[in-house]
Amino acid sequence: MTSFRHRPRRLPALVLLIAAAGCTTADDGAPVAVPSPDAKAAGLCRNLDSALPPTVDGLEREDPSPASKLTAGWGNPVIILRCGVERPAEMDDPAADGVEVDGVGWQLLRQDDGGFRFTTALREAYVEVTIPAERADGGMAPLVDLAPAVKKAIPEGIAS
Repeated sequence: MTSFRHRPRRLPALVLLIAAAGCTTADDGAPVAVPSPDAKAAGLCRNLDSALPPTVDGLEREDPSPASKLTAGWGNPVIILRCGVERPAEMDDPAADGVEVDGVGWQLLRQDDGGFRFTTALREAYVEVTIPAERADGGMAPLVDLAPAVKKAIPEGIAS
């Protein structure tokens, strides 16, 4: 895994070239799918919701609809966090790209629209962060802001 300790301004070109294609982000104002984790993961996700920062990459928290302790958002176009998501099938790919940001490992998937989807690895619940293409210039800066909350609320381990 690549390690990033500072707030990068842009994703390195190499990462952009080797990142796998992923899903598209939700349209602005469109409802966000709320995950349906088991009771253990749901409890961890509620703890994460309480630990999340009020701003991410300088953007104010503006949660998507429907309201849920399992989802959060910042800015417009919105950076979306969903906690308790299913393990992405792409994690089975040994060539999948990953990064480490301040002690939290993330799988990186480039989306067809130029945005990114990051999913935590080696945590007891999967946390997904979707960064829309319009915010991709900020690189992994949102993950720098989110890593302390993830480390505090979601213990290291393997999600069930």
